[in-house]
Amino acid sequence: MTLTQLRCIVAIADAGLNITLAAGRIHATQPGLSKQLRQLEDELGFQVFSRRGRSLSAVTPPGGQVLDRARAILGEAANIRALAANLRSDGQGELGIATTHTQARFVLPAALGALKRRYPGVSVHLKPHGDAEVMERLASGQVDFAIVSTSGAAPPGEGLAVPLFRWRRAVVVPRTHPLARLRRAPRLRELARHPLVSYESSLRADSSLSLAFTEAGLVPGFACTARDADLIKTYVRAGLGVGVLAEMALTADDDADLRVLDGAALFPECITWLVLRRDRVLRDYAIALVELVAPQIDGRELRRVLAGNAPARWPQPPAWSARRGAGLAVA
Repeated sequence: MTLTQLRCIVAIADAGLNITLAAGRIHATQPGLSKQLRQLEDELGFQVFSRRGRSLSAVTPPGGQVLDRARAILGEAANIRALAANLRSDGQGELGIATTHTQARFVLPAALGALKRRYPGVSVHLKPHGDAEVMERLASGQVDFAIVSTSGAAPPGEGLAVPLFRWRRAVVVPRTHPLARLRRAPRLRELARHPLVSYESSLRADSSLSLAFTEAGLVPGFACTARDADLIKTYVRAGLGVGVLAEMALTADDDADLRVLDGAALFPECITWLVLRRDRVLRDYAIALVELVAPQIDGRELRRVLAGNAPARWPQPPAWSARRGAGLAVA
């Protein structure tokens, strides 16, 4: 068997058994991918995937065991390549980041611009998703790291979670909205009287936004939800309701037609985390990006923690508002 064959079966599994999609992801042809699969199954003496007609229908029990080991082998091969590239001071490569739209749109652009100037040979692949999908991408090895937010403890899982910064939610309304006339921060009861426009994740019973209303004995009504913060602001402008979104998603242009109300006291503070796989060797440019996004993190210390040579003791993450005030904002 070959690394190419192992890469093919992992790509098929990650593509939901869609060979066409898998072939596109690894820059192969569908017939070529099918041939590699047949050759590997012939060598193994059993099927990795069961069939229904001409389509793949499921991962077989022995195929699941093979896939687990294939991922481990491919991961170690990638580690050897990354280690060798770092030792050569090779600035060429790819960086995969799974994150949410808000982080991709408002937090990462300036940092990625600075990274590209430092490492012009690096190709960055952003994969915006919901929080759960972001972590799935990391767990399956499809990306180098994930960037997600929580309102409490670090994200669950076996990855190494590094706190980047703290942030609050903001409330936005059109300037003609009744809440725009308030000379103070709105109260939850006042928000509950209006339809809300917020993130798709707010519909979950365990979301910090929903829990805040529940603990106050209130039931929020959602007129619209979206993963995209720009869409949230668009539908607020269209008059669908009161927007509740991350403070990072606000720009100077929003002041032209929206009134921003302080939501800091209404909902719990959130933390944005960088989550890394402990079994991966990071390229130098990946460490550089961490330092660009979170200047309080020492890349050398991060390497020691990943190698198991130091405990994970991170500095207190700064508030997003403090970063902006200090000129450290990367949005």
